[in-house]
Amino acid sequence: MASTLTEYLQSQEELAREAALAIPHQFSQCTYSLGPLRQAVYLCLTCPEARGLCSACSVACHTDHEQIELFPKRGFRCDCPTVAIGYPCTLSPNNEPENALNAYGQNFKAIFCRCGRPYDAKNEREAMIQCLACEDWFHESCCNLRERPSTRENTPAPPMEAPTLPIANQSADSEEPDDAASDASSSGLPPPLISGDDYESFVCGACVSSNATLKRWAGTYGAMMVVRDDLAGPWRCLNGLSTEAEGSALEADLNSSSRSGAKRPLSPSAFHEPDAKRAKASSNAPLLPSSRPCLAPPQDPLACTVLANLNISDPNTSLGAGDIFFTLGFRDRWCHCDSCLPSLTSNPYLLQDEETYEHPDDPDSGLSLEELGIRALERIPRERAIDGIHAFNEMRDDLVKYLRPFAQDGKVVGESDVHDFFASLIEAKKKGRK
Repeated sequence: MASTLTEYLQSQEELAREAALAIPHQFSQCTYSLGPLRQAVYLCLTCPEARGLCSACSVACHTDHEQIELFPKRGFRCDCPTVAIGYPCTLSPNNEPENALNAYGQNFKAIFCRCGRPYDAKNEREAMIQCLACEDWFHESCCNLRERPSTRENTPAPPMEAPTLPIANQSADSEEPDDAASDASSSGLPPPLISGDDYESFVCGACVSSNATLKRWAGTYGAMMVVRDDLAGPWRCLNGLSTEAEGSALEADLNSSSRSGAKRPLSPSAFHEPDAKRAKASSNAPLLPSSRPCLAPPQDPLACTVLANLNISDPNTSLGAGDIFFTLGFRDRWCHCDSCLPSLTSNPYLLQDEETYEHPDDPDSGLSLEELGIRALERIPRERAIDGIHAFNEMRDDLVKYLRPFAQDGKVVGESDVHDFFASLIEAKKKGRK
């Protein structure tokens, strides 16, 4: 399709703006020297080794390779400059030893979720959620948030609708993507049972079952679960009662007992135990750590049943997947007694939000092609810069001569005409060398 020079330049400027928005950071340094950290990790499908790359190496070293973004992984060190990957790293001259502390789950085999399906960014329409604990990704339908599609074929996108990221993930108190909740429902599918706006973080059933504190809170207020009461029943949200609601229910129960004349029975020891044998509290006695009361809510019976039967292979015969959807501010609601705290401190991400490493901002991001050219000239030696300017002026003069007949005849310059011009320059250069 023919286009004017002005339209072409405008399209190039638009491409430069889009590139600055898509890649605003500087990818000139591998993160290996920084040690293990939480960072975006990429899997190279072209290289035979199932290892992870940092953002810089995915751009600079494996540019032409097919890759899958695995999104943030905690405690990960780039494998590109190590002996584990045969393809040479262009950002690190040293051949480093293999990273023994990196964890390589099923994502490094390009499969995701409890269903074990590969992820295809071009065809996948269903939203996926990242587990806060294991950092694997799960389909909304595999979490019983919606009816499982009859087939796994992609659903056609709705017309006249802005494209959405198929892997959707957003924090409840931020507009930027984070490793928490699904931000949008899957394209062309009904809305999920629990919207991404209703929860801050997600923990899969396998991770819940391995943590005593998470099992205790499952299904209580602010720790929502998707369950059903029986195999024939519909899926519903199990969210317990808030602290205020529990207090109101207790107060109503006490008031009802008071009106009916019922009295709380005394302990049998109150009738039979002599006063001399009753332990007296001392105001000077130190408060032992073990005496700190547990403020965790009572375990939900249905949640306990679901977690006790997670080994059922057929999801159609289970009452739930055991996943927890934590609402906003869940880290502030934990009980810090001696029973609950150890399983929290051993998993720091449950107590405080984690920082994800980002590469430094690119100083050239957002500059026009002309500005980038001028900056490039400033960085090379003066003699080479002068030679480059002379060569540019000669090419400009030749281009003006070549295009003048088109302007005189009112002809549109096509793509083949541009190719012919540069082909003539290459041919003239070859003759000049001879």
